[in-house]
Amino acid sequence: MGKTNYSKVKWAELSQYCISERETAIINERIKDKTIDDIAATFGLSPRVIYTISSAVKARAARKGYAPEHDMTATAPDGFQVKGVSTYYNASGQPTGQWVKTIGDKERQHEIMLLAIEDTHKNYKPFKVSPVVKHTDKDLLSLITITDFHLGMYAWEAETGDDWDVNISKRVFLNAVSDMIEAAPKADTGLLCQLGDFLHFDGITAVTPMSGHILDADTRYSKLVELTIEIMTQAVHMMLKKFGKVVVVQAEGNHDMSGSIWLRKHIKYVFKDDSRIQVIDNEFPYYAYLHGEILLGFHHGHKKKMAQLPKLFASEPRFRKLWGQATQAYIHTGHMHHERTVEDAGAIVEQHPTLSARDAYAARGGWVSARGAKVITYHIKLGEVHRTTVRPR
Repeated sequence: MGKTNYSKVKWAELSQYCISERETAIINERIKDKTIDDIAATFGLSPRVIYTISSAVKARAARKGYAPEHDMTATAPDGFQVKGVSTYYNASGQPTGQWVKTIGDKERQHEIMLLAIEDTHKNYKPFKVSPVVKHTDKDLLSLITITDFHLGMYAWEAETGDDWDVNISKRVFLNAVSDMIEAAPKADTGLLCQLGDFLHFDGITAVTPMSGHILDADTRYSKLVELTIEIMTQAVHMMLKKFGKVVVVQAEGNHDMSGSIWLRKHIKYVFKDDSRIQVIDNEFPYYAYLHGEILLGFHHGHKKKMAQLPKLFASEPRFRKLWGQATQAYIHTGHMHHERTVEDAGAIVEQHPTLSARDAYAARGGWVSARGAKVITYHIKLGEVHRTTVRPR
């Protein structure tokens, strides 16, 4: 293989689309106008590998709108990729105009959002470290579970059976957390598990992220973000007054796929100086915590059904060690808004109810469930030893 008709300038432009050190090194050699055979000899690779890597970088650039051999030089802004290009040519075959259509690059937008959250919190003043709680039972963990809360949803009592808006939901949430904390034994560990769909919608428009279903919304997203941060931060503070250590899970739901991320990152950063706070911060929609010999697993329920969860937690490489150390396993899920328990494959899987009122879609569909939330206490060897169900007030 010899040279291509790609110029040094064009290869130099391509360097910004490299995503690894090896790609960058190879494109830098292309900038020097070396042949593929020479570059292959330099790196001890076959010419085919050099050609494949070069083609991969060119394809990545083309998705952003840079393919000069096809007269494409108008690139899409960060967070977008090119969907289509129409180029107009004159009688001499020279391009005279071009129309570029772009679409959102969801993977890159997700990455940009995470970077923005990380950057914003660099200058965020963390809360002062809270005083240590004394005389807690080291063997106990109390799990406070909230799922499918749908903050920001609007419901009208005449249509759905109960009213629901941001003011009602704020009071219901803080009252429920307070009631569960009060009902729980003075465990050394308190685990605040927000099991997903805490927010009713996930962006400026009130639609579901994946299917685009139009939702009944009570407020603007900016106000929803502010209220969510306020009440979730308050819940963590309330738990710090009762428990020696607080573990926080902010699970991904199908209604708040990105909302769960910024909420998790917020708690992580504002409490970063407090050694009594542990945030389970992973980009995987399954979460696990080992309390002595007791494995606690969490998943919203939008990816796997209840019967599939024991197998997932037992086989998933990042949880396999924890599963092997445990003598009992309890897996918690939500999504369906009503209570159900299944015991299988050495684990008890519990589906939790919601504190939220029904929306019009659920009411018109005839779905009915008892509203509530549970605090469950686990012993390091005995497993579940206490539980209380609280109702919305």
